[in-house]
Amino acid sequence: MTPGRVEATDISGLRHLPAFRADDDRGRFVKVHPRADEPTWDPGWAETYYSTSKRGVIRGMHLQLPPHDHHKLVHCMAGRAIDVILDLRSGSPTFGRHTTIELGAETPEVVVVPPGCAHGFQAVADNTVMLYLVSSVHAPTADTGIVWDSFGCRWPSPPSAVSTRDEGLPTLAEFAAAGHSGWRE
Repeated sequence: MTPGRVEATDISGLRHLPAFRADDDRGRFVKVHPRADEPTWDPGWAETYYSTSKRGVIRGMHLQLPPHDHHKLVHCMAGRAIDVILDLRSGSPTFGRHTTIELGAETPEVVVVPPGCAHGFQAVADNTVMLYLVSSVHAPTADTGIVWDSFGCRWPSPPSAVSTRDEGLPTLAEFAAAGHSGWRE
């Protein structure tokens, strides 16, 4: 990835960006937001959280339905993960398609997931720490997703663990049949 460059992706609105990084004899400093080269874009982050996962864990695929949908900024603080983004916006030319992006602490990058796209990842190293910033408050009644093995993703390895909640999410076909719409950009 070229410093300061937004990498093109197959999914409209999905952004893959380098994070500012400064290394010295003390260690490392990383700034994931705000982006100096994108001074006009700020969705107004509402919540920040992180997860820690063992190697092989799959988390996802998660999103919130309108009107509680949100942008999500994702950054790998420790370890490595294969980040997966699935377009669920009805009418989108890439509806049902997904992309994968490898994130690791050694090369600080961020992924900005647009509203209407489900997000998940598989940890490919022990003690993988993923940071998330979201532009809306968690709304349990709007919280949903897609079961991890229903949309053709080739995960790096069989999962070592998936939550009961994530195993119970609808398949891509079930989600599509429900006719969700109203995503905002």
